[in-house]
Amino acid sequence: MPNYRRMLVEGGTWFFTVNLANRGSSLLVNQIDALKAAIEGTQRRFPFKVDALVVLPDHLHTIWTLPEGDSDFSVRWAQIKIRFSKSRPDAETRSASRMKRGERGIWQRRFWEHMIRDERDFNDHVDYCRIDPVKHGLVPRAIDWPHSTIHRDYLPELANVDLGRALALHAERFGDRP
Repeated sequence: MPNYRRMLVEGGTWFFTVNLANRGSSLLVNQIDALKAAIEGTQRRFPFKVDALVVLPDHLHTIWTLPEGDSDFSVRWAQIKIRFSKSRPDAETRSASRMKRGERGIWQRRFWEHMIRDERDFNDHVDYCRIDPVKHGLVPRAIDWPHSTIHRDYLPELANVDLGRALALHAERFGDRP
């Protein structure tokens, strides 16, 4: 197994993808209020700025900026996962290894992170958050998805975004097909 190390940059900006263990579930959108409460409760204890966020049925993408002097995004994700899990009845199927560790079976154990390098990288990842519900066939237009900061950040010109161009940029930048 490789010796994986996360890059830690105090006050950095990060893009994350976090998945449910059951990738066919719709738990995150069905329990959106519990997820929001978990994020807000964590923010009160461990501050961070949510630059962008999209919640899909079985995963979410978000961009955070941490406070100056702080690089610990892992503790924040642990807190969000714990808070959300505690809001749910203990009814999911768990593996023997999860039971041995006292873990719930809601979340995948890890998350994927990418340190934002510059303004273009930031904008590309914000676009990724916005377009992902369209890419997954959940809505025809990004603005139609209710669980996104696109509504908080909405600009009238976003309503007329060329979907083909956005999907092509997504594929070029992130190496997958629309």
